[in-house]
Amino acid sequence: MKNYRIKELVEKIQSKEITSEEVVKYYLKQIEEKEETIGAFLLIQMEIALKKAKEIDEKIKRGEKVGKLSGIPIAIKDNICTKGVLTTCASKMLEDFIPPYDATVIKKLQDEDAILIGKTNLDEFAMGSSTENSAFKITKNPIDNTRVPGGSSGGSAAAVGADMVPLSLGSDTGGSIRQPAAFCGIVGMKPTYGLVSRFGLIAFASSLDQIGPFSRSVEDNAYLLNILAGEDDFDGTTVKGLDIKDYTKDIDKGIRGMKIGIPVELIEEKCLDTQIRDALYKDIEILKELGAEVEEFSLPIIKDSLAPYYIISSAEASSNLARFDSIRYGYRTKEYSSVEDLVEKSRSEGFGKEVKRRIMLGTYVLSSSYYDAYYNKAKKFRDKLKNDFKEAFKKYDIIISPASPILPFKIGEKCEDTTAMYLADIYTININLATVPALSMPGGISKEVLPIAFQLIGDQFTEDKCSKVAYALEKKLSLKF
Repeated sequence: MKNYRIKELVEKIQSKEITSEEVVKYYLKQIEEKEETIGAFLLIQMEIALKKAKEIDEKIKRGEKVGKLSGIPIAIKDNICTKGVLTTCASKMLEDFIPPYDATVIKKLQDEDAILIGKTNLDEFAMGSSTENSAFKITKNPIDNTRVPGGSSGGSAAAVGADMVPLSLGSDTGGSIRQPAAFCGIVGMKPTYGLVSRFGLIAFASSLDQIGPFSRSVEDNAYLLNILAGEDDFDGTTVKGLDIKDYTKDIDKGIRGMKIGIPVELIEEKCLDTQIRDALYKDIEILKELGAEVEEFSLPIIKDSLAPYYIISSAEASSNLARFDSIRYGYRTKEYSSVEDLVEKSRSEGFGKEVKRRIMLGTYVLSSSYYDAYYNKAKKFRDKLKNDFKEAFKKYDIIISPASPILPFKIGEKCEDTTAMYLADIYTININLATVPALSMPGGISKEVLPIAFQLIGDQFTEDKCSKVAYALEKKLSLKF
């Protein structure tokens, strides 16, 4: 199954060359063999998945119409609501939460006959860069089990990287799709803010969060994005009246004449691993051979985005997580003496260390004494960043940069160094602040046989350009992990 593209596999299922049941059994066997080692899943729906597969096969036998993902298993990050199925955000706070509704992206997948095979592990409430902050387990990198898979969508990335599923969904607030995709040697897309509905995504930072796809190939990624994209009446942040593209159309037409820019500030970063820098320059030469015009340019504002990002994201996290008071829903402490004591103890026991850290930071910057000094300045920075990116895209079709300054690091290596952990997101956070799309893909192999990845950044709603450049580079490199 691993060697088939999703569209090809769907065609084989619909032509009865392969059954949906065979496909699901293959991936369930992969999960059975690898899950104990990798720990990508928090919940696996074995019986439900097999039942759904048999139903699809029966529909095909009867000559009924089936969807664009008929019989294809997909894993879902466990901060995306699934009706009647446990959705925990990898937190003790929501360990018993069963949503009464489906997220819009889940409905879209079900409408196309996708098979939801399970929910994947993440950093608690999507706050982290290593999937070590889960309340339930640590997920391991499928390429090297001593290393992290990245985060916060590490479970979704590891599941695809280990061939336990062909596709998965994650969410990206500051790199939580692109960085784990980079660490696991797969493809991950953070779409333009407003292209994919956030309805049913349990919020971390509402102005930054975006749901996006993981896959093993660029074409599969674009194929899944076709299904996810579009306006949603339940989400006022989705763009109204947008003409949704077919992201697979002309993906193989080449990149001759396209203009690609490289911000010198990113490649000059002191924290950038030399192997990543060397691989980037090799890939730039390949892009030139393929007919693209590539040049360095200056985008100085991106050097200063780390602090504004953590101010804005923590402020929104503080606001969003205030609802978890243990009275309406959420974990409740067993012993308390008053309502105030109930809320304090429940939140203290229910939230993990990293979530508490961000709530405290967010509450601080939103306080009346510091709102203007921190939060307002961070918002002004974001407006300036958006404008500077918009100016850059007047000249360039695509901007290329590393997806991470470092290679996948060892489990436990950065747990006590918060600053070092936050710096792992230095190349990805700008994209969320600017609300533009970016695709992470493998671009090389390190001497440790670990993936080296780059991100292709486009102007708003130019995911098709990102995929086209990525497809051309993917075909030329032919990297396998």
